[in-house]
Amino acid sequence: AVPQEVLEMMATAAGGDARRALNILEVAADLAEPDAQGRDTVSEAQLEQVMQTSLRRFDKGGDVFYDQISALHKSVRGSDPDGALYWLCRMLDGGCDPLYAARRLVRIASEDIGNADPRALQLSMDAWDAQERLGSPEGELALAQAVTYLAMCPKSNAVYNAFNRCMADIRQDPDYEVPVHLRNAPTKLLKSMGHGESYRYAHDEPEAFAAGESYLPEAIHQRRYYQPVNRGLEIKLAEKRERLNQRNAESTRKRYS
Repeated sequence: AVPQEVLEMMATAAGGDARRALNILEVAADLAEPDAQGRDTVSEAQLEQVMQTSLRRFDKGGDVFYDQISALHKSVRGSDPDGALYWLCRMLDGGCDPLYAARRLVRIASEDIGNADPRALQLSMDAWDAQERLGSPEGELALAQAVTYLAMCPKSNAVYNAFNRCMADIRQDPDYEVPVHLRNAPTKLLKSMGHGESYRYAHDEPEAFAAGESYLPEAIHQRRYYQPVNRGLEIKLAEKRERLNQRNAESTRKRYS
């Protein structure tokens, strides 16, 4: 969400240039934080941060800052380490804040790689940490290591898609109550009301998996958000999920047979 006063500030900053306005909005959206209602919202302070650090034209060829960010992101997504490194270096050479570049790499690690290679996120965070602790040139070399690794990783947007679908459902669905068997029971009263009564402790089950147990609200217990892709570590995650799904199905059949 973008409050009206922030939209007016964006319009003024864009100076009548629609593309510039969209660029401002895109970067500001990355900085958005949840408000009291849980909606990602752009504040005036975040917009000022964008205006101060992210809107300058800094490359000698005259390309817009956001075009270079886009090229960096798409090079990583396209598994081209040379292109990714080139655009990172163009940005750094032109005066881009290395910490902004580090933050973008963290975003890319989750959005385009996810659980296909969880090390991508850790390496990106390590590079960010190195830049904060050491500055240049050591930190920038760590960013170069991270961006080339990210480019060569197997790609998956399964986590990104699952998160977006789940958030969309939560925003439009009723506020389903926590199933009784999953509720905490710290008092005798809550215990007498059945809170947690039929909960099955997974560690006490075969292979630490309570087959047939449900952890979603009853009204949506069949929904599935996370769908691993057939690349990288997610191959193994998909295989495990299929095995667990089969055990859930067998447990359900036995229960109702």
